[in-house]
Amino acid sequence: MYQFSRSIYRAVAADITAGEPGACCDVSSNHRQVVHACECVIERLATDSRYFARPARTLFNDVRIYFPIAAQERVYRVIEWHIAAARDYFEEQALRGVDLLGNPLQCRATTRRGTPCQRVPLARNGYCPSHQHLAETEELDRLPVAA
Repeated sequence: MYQFSRSIYRAVAADITAGEPGACCDVSSNHRQVVHACECVIERLATDSRYFARPARTLFNDVRIYFPIAAQERVYRVIEWHIAAARDYFEEQALRGVDLLGNPLQCRATTRRGTPCQRVPLARNGYCPSHQHLAETEELDRLPVAA
């Protein structure tokens, strides 16, 4: 998972600016902040991708202060490309029925007894065939209500 965050960092590291003269920030702290932001976004993308609508934009907004204006478009394109590659990889893992650590995926629902469902989920929504009705109710909750 961290190969994606480190790849983003390596691609943009040369453009990271030094802090203001006399300020508390220096170049190494700027680099640390960029690495940390990359790792946080990739981790959230891997664990919570259903509810993470725009990871590239989120990461760019977090790190853009560390880059000069002239480099920001290139940095955004690099971030966008790497986030798309990471998302494709995570989706591929889900289609194979395993999580990022190689463990089999489990349905997102719980049984009547309150234990997690042990069945393998479908890749499109994370629910097994027995719990597809829960995915349909989630879709209804997202629809706008007419006033």
